[in-house]
Amino acid sequence: MPDPADLARQLADLLGPRGWIAGVEAAPWQRDWLDRHGAPPLGVARPGSTAEVAAVVRACRAAGVALVPQGGNTGLCAAAVAARPGAVILSLARMAGIGPPDPSSAAIEVGAGVVLAALHQALDGTGLMFPLHLGAEGSAQIGGLIGTNAGGSHAFRFGMMGDLLLGVEVVLPDGSIWNGLRAVQKDNAGYQLRRLFAGAEGTLGIVTRAVLRLFPAPRQRATAFLALPDLAAAVALGTRLRAEAGEFLTGLEFFSDLGLGLALKHLPGLSYPLATRGGAYVLVEVASGSGLVPLDDILAGVLEWGMGQGLVRDGALAASEAQRAGFWRLREEQPEGQRLDGPQLKHDIAVPPGRIAEFVARAAPLCQGLLPGVRINPFGHLGDGNIHYNLSPPEGAGGFAGADAALGLELARLATAMGGSFAAEHGLGRTKIALADALRPSEERRLMWALKQALDPDGGLNPGVLVQG
Repeated sequence: MPDPADLARQLADLLGPRGWIAGVEAAPWQRDWLDRHGAPPLGVARPGSTAEVAAVVRACRAAGVALVPQGGNTGLCAAAVAARPGAVILSLARMAGIGPPDPSSAAIEVGAGVVLAALHQALDGTGLMFPLHLGAEGSAQIGGLIGTNAGGSHAFRFGMMGDLLLGVEVVLPDGSIWNGLRAVQKDNAGYQLRRLFAGAEGTLGIVTRAVLRLFPAPRQRATAFLALPDLAAAVALGTRLRAEAGEFLTGLEFFSDLGLGLALKHLPGLSYPLATRGGAYVLVEVASGSGLVPLDDILAGVLEWGMGQGLVRDGALAASEAQRAGFWRLREEQPEGQRLDGPQLKHDIAVPPGRIAEFVARAAPLCQGLLPGVRINPFGHLGDGNIHYNLSPPEGAGGFAGADAALGLELARLATAMGGSFAAEHGLGRTKIALADALRPSEERRLMWALKQALDPDGGLNPGVLVQG
């Protein structure tokens, strides 16, 4: 059996002092974002090129050592850390090149280690934008976003990460390199291989470069913050907004009064912009690349209708970019406000958008039956039905009294029964495999395992993620 120390020396020689980190210096890569998972690795490989990635893959395969790809390590399902000691973590952070945007093709080529916020900054002033936005964009990397098929707050308008992916370069589990960097939307020369790696969480190959779709940057926006009586009113208002605003509707978010209260309590600089509180809140944004579209009139017309129907209690239109940013912070700081309040359980649910209020109404008694007094904070994406159904312990309690797994299972069962998903945009990682095995059709799970075996028969690439052999 190969000696792991020999592999460590080989990788150190291959990658140099910037590219191989071991011992206590590898600690920052060891644990997941929630600090619940992660075993000490043999070391962290930080290649600077696709050729070096391929060499690392071949060396680990020959040594029989597991290889775990890691981007910004902002995931919530422990897919980017090792389950057992002695694996090699492969960080793509050094592969952060950003090519020039192509305005005629509305595309750009980037390295897998590019941080999402850096891509947004690079496009400032070009007249183009990349439309993916999420709370972790200051740390999340393009490769990880592809691996998890990230969604975010604009997915209902522009699609998930896989929809924004035109081409990819991938190092396969045997160390060979597939160059699929074609900047075309229509490419039906067989299986849609580029989509195979969106959502695969690093189990089928390591994305090293990508060609991404761009869109015209908006020349104008209109943003409103609304207080509503309940989530049923939010669903009804969302239906009207989609009908009236159509392709100009780019943001449609919701959250609860509990979540708002926690954010206002724990985060300095936040302020509530209305005179009236609600049972639910909606943040709506319309935008256009044309200065000729009457966005304010469209949005004001829907809000006037909503007030007339009793769906909107109070609301405000952003009068400046600073006020717009303040509205968005109230939504984006929901997870942080709850985190600062103490322990929490995160559940990433999706149901058909028209059934959001129904899910929340049916889920509450299930949770209260398992843990009386548990505090429920649903928030998320009204446009696509994604509910971040986060729980806090009862007031004064320090934890969930051992009900963690039961709460997750009951919520997953309900989402499945309602035609939805228990893994909307965070993926399965290591933490949701049991739910998938229990609640998804056996044919679906067998197909995934067959793909894994076909591409990675040795099982060395991110073992224990998505499927369990």
